[in-house]
Amino acid sequence: MVELRPAKLCDAEAIAHVHVHVWRETMRELASPSVFAALDEEHRLRYWTKKLSETEPHQLVLVAEIGQEIVGIGAVGQPSDPIFGSRAEIKNLYVLASVQRQGIGKRLLGGLATHAKAMGYRSAGLSVVKGNEPACRFYEALHACKIGEFRDPGPIWRSDNIVYAWDDLDQLITQ
Repeated sequence: MVELRPAKLCDAEAIAHVHVHVWRETMRELASPSVFAALDEEHRLRYWTKKLSETEPHQLVLVAEIGQEIVGIGAVGQPSDPIFGSRAEIKNLYVLASVQRQGIGKRLLGGLATHAKAMGYRSAGLSVVKGNEPACRFYEALHACKIGEFRDPGPIWRSDNIVYAWDDLDQLITQ
């Protein structure tokens, strides 16, 4: 049984572990060895500790748990780049490979979309590193539309990204 709940500061270590594990598996052919070395669990733990400690007005970080184990994470908040326009930005979505294809990613997206709608957004977008074809297929299967491309400024890895969007959040909430 998968449970979704808002993340707490005490979850930062488990979230960092999931983030690094899924990211490295997904990006193994796309990122350089130096990027892999820099984006380790210690780096991600600092990132998530800061993110969960600060109060960003529209931010929500959700975790998906099976038993007491965090197996997926998702985050939404205010847009970080002009390419998102007035859309909420889904900043993170990671699900462990061992539990993918069980609807966890869809449920996380639905929870993030529900939160974004409650914060006054009518639409949401996210970016996917070019070459991450499984993620592109997943979002396209959920009726996301490509709206552009941009270069993520880093700070460690300047990746080229495809931007997907849903201009009706109800599409994500009801899937």
